[in-house]
Amino acid sequence: MSMKYEPKKTDYKLSPYTGMTRESWIEAGKHLLCGIFRHIKHFEDPVIMPRKETEITYPHKNSELQWKEVEKRAEIFEGLTRSLFIAAPLIKEEPDLVLCGYQIADYYKSHILRSCSSDDPVSVGSYQKLQEITNHVDPSRAFQQTVETCALVIGLWVSKEVIWDTYTKEEKDQIASFLSSFAYANTVPQNWRLFNMLDMAFLHMNGYKIDKEIMMDHAEEVLNYYVGSGWYRDGQCFDYYSCWAFNVYGPLWNHWYGYQYAPEVAKRIEEHSQKLMETYPNFFDEDGWTNMWGRSNIYRCAAVSAFDGNLFLKHPNLTYGLARRICSGSLLQFLTREDFYFEGIPTMGFYRQFAPLVQWYSCAESPFWIGKVFLCLEFPKEHPFWTQKEENGIWEKLKEKEVKITTLDGPALCFSNHKANHSTILRTGKVVKDNGDRHGMWNYAKLSYHTKYPWESSPAICDNGDEVESQQYVLMNMDNVNNISERCNATFWHGEKENVLYRRQFFNYTLEKETMWMQAINLADIPVAYGILRADKIRLYHRPIVLTLGAYGFPDNKTQIERQKEEILIEFTGEAENEKYIRLEDKKRIIAAQAIILKGFDSQGRKKQLAMTIYDGWEELRYIKSSGTNPESEHSIIVYARTTRTKQYGSAEPYMLISQVITKESHEDFTKEELFPIHSIGYEDQMQTGGYGTVTIFLKDGTKRSINFEGIEGQLVL
Repeated sequence: MSMKYEPKKTDYKLSPYTGMTRESWIEAGKHLLCGIFRHIKHFEDPVIMPRKETEITYPHKNSELQWKEVEKRAEIFEGLTRSLFIAAPLIKEEPDLVLCGYQIADYYKSHILRSCSSDDPVSVGSYQKLQEITNHVDPSRAFQQTVETCALVIGLWVSKEVIWDTYTKEEKDQIASFLSSFAYANTVPQNWRLFNMLDMAFLHMNGYKIDKEIMMDHAEEVLNYYVGSGWYRDGQCFDYYSCWAFNVYGPLWNHWYGYQYAPEVAKRIEEHSQKLMETYPNFFDEDGWTNMWGRSNIYRCAAVSAFDGNLFLKHPNLTYGLARRICSGSLLQFLTREDFYFEGIPTMGFYRQFAPLVQWYSCAESPFWIGKVFLCLEFPKEHPFWTQKEENGIWEKLKEKEVKITTLDGPALCFSNHKANHSTILRTGKVVKDNGDRHGMWNYAKLSYHTKYPWESSPAICDNGDEVESQQYVLMNMDNVNNISERCNATFWHGEKENVLYRRQFFNYTLEKETMWMQAINLADIPVAYGILRADKIRLYHRPIVLTLGAYGFPDNKTQIERQKEEILIEFTGEAENEKYIRLEDKKRIIAAQAIILKGFDSQGRKKQLAMTIYDGWEELRYIKSSGTNPESEHSIIVYARTTRTKQYGSAEPYMLISQVITKESHEDFTKEELFPIHSIGYEDQMQTGGYGTVTIFLKDGTKRSINFEGIEGQLVL
């Protein structure tokens, strides 16, 4: 029996890209809700779903008894409140909605009250109760329930007439007391502050007294996380929490409280959302697909809920038809795949079940956070979000092989829209993770993130001992003293100049060492029609080493592998006062560029093609096959470049590493110009290795790109 969503009520005149209408969205919500309620055997049972993954997610098997009790209660609450994201707009639309034999409004009304009680079997515990259960081990601890109280108040607000207004005063007081216990309790100093703010705003809206001083402390701190271009720093990182938390809860808070009682703060929150809308549509690809990037990837299309958030402002500035097109495209990206579901509910993965992206703070019900996208149903069918014709923004304006680049220095994000293959590629900076935090590096420290090629985790070590990561450098020390491999866990940002993005990555970065004792690599990215051309520069203090660089993970389903070569010219472009210092044989030399081309299909049968090309600085091009490391397909291939550096000191070995990765969503052959876009490479330094000065890449289309890392040393930011 098929589990995937297939839209029945479509209108391709109104929605020429997706066919999705408001009725289609209601269908999709019911589809997800049916997947949930088919597992609820009795009305009294909580929203506890089948659990396929048991090693990483909570409730954790090895937790101490009191923590197991807290986790059990948190799971019950997550299931209830996150599924309410989906249910609330549906029961507002259809108060008598019945699914799987249950009257949905009655179920949530009962279970919300029970969860907020003190002694019911499905009670999730007030903040004080949870502290008692854990013996007050950490008086400043914040609990998962704080997150879910925010989901609860949003659901109660959306379904107000159907649920909240039908409670007695005593029942409302019981729920309000429960909410207050978390609203005023300790929270995490990042996006969690918004949970406390919305709890208090909901209480205030419904006639309960609140501590306005606490409210303003949280609100003012939230403003201090803002970095520009609509983005907020969430802890150290930038990721979708800026979009599905700050830019959803912030505008809601404005709507509920801020506009009336804190207008100056509300004004800033509105300005930030408006600023995000100026570039956020370009974050998605031509199909409206969401990129796999950052933590909590199991929330998937919740990334588009920032558009819903903007609609709650007094002065929304999004383009309605474009916003709906992206929201619908992202929803279809996931719901229409069979492997998105495990027994009718979203898997713990991006597409299929995929343990490498799962985090310890998630449970089987956590993916219902995607229900936040259904906030758009809060707006009636007459709203322009639903009535304006779908449009596709910059994708309708780009020429056949044109690339649109957006660079945001505040959050250190650069995303390029590639018309040739309909994809969006994201490059990031201001990233630092602990050594050994491979999960964090996959989420944040890849060289680039591609909407059509979700990041791959580590494959097995190659037969020759090489270690390879997709879209990451791996450095292997080969001196039998420091015979270890190192990966880049810190990405410093410089920014873009003359169409080249400059960054630096450190291998095994730590504050315990001076950076002179860390191996590093300077990054220079040049977007081309089908992908990214790289002109990176190694900064090593220790040799001998082996260095590898992987392409994107490629789904391996009957893949064809082809190799091609082409000779290109390397020449000296500098000025020398004395010609005898330039080796005559090095004034001009010929190197053989190599390419590996993969042609195949993803797990859904869609055509895929990837090519990696290497130029100067690399010795050879290889590939490795892997299993269980790709979020889209069970089997995958990573093409990778490999080189060695043997002398401890010496300027004859190349500093520059020039490569390219390009992709197509078809099997139409790449042209020679696409596979080998470089006509020649010019070096300004007299050793022709890129040790200093400008490296000029002359492209076959007549353009050139100049790469010069001098000066970035004083302008690297984290």
